[in-house]
Parts: sequence; C-alpha cells; structure tokens
Amino acid sequence: MESTTRTAPTLADLEAARARIDGIARVTPVYPSETLSRLSGCSVQLKAENLQRTGAFKIRGAVNTIATLTPEEKAAGVAAASAGNHGQAVAWAAREAGIGATIFMPQDSPMAKVDATRNYGARVVLEGAGFDESLAAAETHVASTGATFVHAFEDERVIAGQGTIGLELAEQLDELGTVVIPIGGGGLAAGVAIALRELRPGVRLVGVQAEAVSPLAGGTAHGYTIAEGIAVKQPGALTSAILRELLDDVVTVTDEQISHAIVLLLERLKLLVEGAGAASVAALLAGKAGEEGSVCAILSGGNIDATLLIQVMRHGLTHAGRYLVVRTRLGDRPGELIKLLELVAHERANVVSVEHHREGMDLPIGQTEVELTLAMRDDAHCDALRAALATNGYPAERMS
Repeated sequence: MESTTRTAPTLADLEAARARIDGIARVTPVYPSETLSRLSGCSVQLKAENLQRTGAFKIRGAVNTIATLTPEEKAAGVAAASAGNHGQAVAWAAREAGIGATIFMPQDSPMAKVDATRNYGARVVLEGAGFDESLAAAETHVASTGATFVHAFEDERVIAGQGTIGLELAEQLDELGTVVIPIGGGGLAAGVAIALRELRPGVRLVGVQAEAVSPLAGGTAHGYTIAEGIAVKQPGALTSAILRELLDDVVTVTDEQISHAIVLLLERLKLLVEGAGAASVAALLAGKAGEEGSVCAILSGGNIDATLLIQVMRHGLTHAGRYLVVRTRLGDRPGELIKLLELVAHERANVVSVEHHREGMDLPIGQTEVELTLAMRDDAHCDALRAALATNGYPAERMS
C-alpha cells in the first residue's frame, strides 16, 4: 500500500494522532435518525463532523500535521491549497502554533469559507477555477518561498488525523454494518478505512463522490457541483491506493440528490450540512449505499455559503411541494383579481407574489395573465388548489 513517495499510516499512527489532537479537535457526536431510517430502510446513525471545530473534519489532519513539523519547517511558514475546509483548518492550526499561513483557494470558493480562513489569520490567494489549479499555484509558491506545504489529503499525517474519526466510531457504535464516507481527495475515507478495517474488519465501507466530479467511481467529467468540498479531479496516489484496497464500493450522487439531503437534514434533523457533507446521506436516500442493518453516514462538514443555502432551500422546498408557481388567465377588469385571490385564500394557500402579464403575449382582448407564487403544505395541497382553480374557471399551468 505505497505511493512513490509515501506509505500509508498504521493504526498506531492513528492512535498517535488522536493523542496529539486530544482537547483540540472535538469528539463529535453520533445521532440516530428515525426519519432517515424510515426513508432508507436502514438503521441510520449520523457522525456529525459538521459540528467539529472550524465546521469540518479537516481540523484533525491539519493539527496532527502541524504538530509534527520541525522548528525549521514551522519557521518557514505553511502553505496549503483548499476548496475551503482544509484551508480553514490549516489557518486555525497555524495561528494556534504561532506560524504564518498562506492558503490558495479556487476563485469561486464560497465566501463563508474564504472569510473564515482570513479571520483565522491566514493570507488567502484566490487562484484558478477549481482545487487542482489552486494546488498548482500553491506548489509554485512553496517552490519559490520555501514555505512548508500541508497537503489536503496526500500526506500520511493528514490521513492519520482524519482516521481518528474511525477510532471514535469503533468506540461509539456497538453495531456497525456499513459506513458511508464522502470522497474528494480521499484523505477522510482512507483514514477511516484504515481504522475500521483493523478494529471492525467486517464493516462494509462505501465511498461517495459527486457525479459531476467522480474519478474514483470511473467518471471522466469535470463539471460543476454544489459539493465543492469533494470536487477533486485527481485524488492522491497514496489515498487512491488505500481506497482501492480497503473500500467495498464507490458510488455517485447528483446535485439534485445532494440538495434534497441538505434540505432534509436541516428541516427534520436541525443539522446544517454543506454539499460535500450531505453526499453520504444523499447516497443512502438514493438507495445506493445502504443495506439492511446499521448504517453510519459521515457528515463531513457544515460550511455552506449562505447564498447557496438559500438557493438549495428554495429548490428543495419547491420540489417537495412547499412552493407552487401557477399561471392562469382572468378578465382584465376591476375586481377579477380579488376573486382569484379569495379562492386561493379559501384553499389555505399563502400568496408570496403576484405578477400580471399583459404586454408581449398572445392574449385575447380583455384578458390578462396572472402568475402566482404560493406557499403550500405539500404536493397534495398543490393538486387540490389546481383542481379548485380549474373548477372555478381558472385553468392553471404549473410552472417548473
């Protein structure tokens, strides 16, 4: 289990990492979920790394790595490339160790992650369209300045730090049938797999990637995904070798499935999770990862940008029938709109907005088109409202 430059950490390395991060990284809770168990047909537990310090599991690997640097390496300062969570973790760990940090992040990184990284004291450089371009920029910086590079995943110290999650799971759960783990560069999945293969050899380990960027699942596309935290085009050689040996399966999920998982986790379980962190639950809900029995999904992070969260919630609530946009016609005369709105009120729908369309449309003389955005209870409520509109002479087209 070797790459050209590094060797996979052992269980002893993971135990040593746990000692280094003790009192710094939190032992995150595991929550059972009746809702997810019912929807997936499994007994579901959630490892809430979204509640970790800096909002993601990355603090484990960053603290463990920086704790092992030599005085010369610390004096040179550290640099890292990150989609956001690793950068925050390195910035925090560097500040606590009293050393400087420069973090390279993609140009379109969520501002929540950019601002947090800066607030932890790091210099942030926005470079490239994705993680791989930021990585190249960071490597150039290291070559020219002599800074110490802290890789997001291709480092046995980082893998060992992330693997402490597996040590915790082995102690927290008596029954552990399947563990579902998001995969970007592979550091989290590799570390957890090393721990559980040693401590729970019978466990089934399933990795999850975003369909738009899924090299370990055989994907060749490099598209956009709301799970930017796992949008890594090329996982590490070391992590890939570990995962090929230790994982039972790697599956993919769509942004639609991830969005649904984010909404469900927030509304029903009160857990705020980013796209990458929701990928494991998305796989469970899509029937791609779970089997009968006990399943633990790792919620790897919760640092979702507020503007993206608004988009995801609106989209998810619309698909759940909580918002309805309908278009209908009525006479362009005083009093006609109030009749329509009284009918809507009678059906217990709440009006969010009303738009009139008169110009630029092929409408009969004396008619106007009205588009209503309505807050609803569910799909059945939407169907009942549309039926009531049609019965009262307002044939309504549902807008998608």
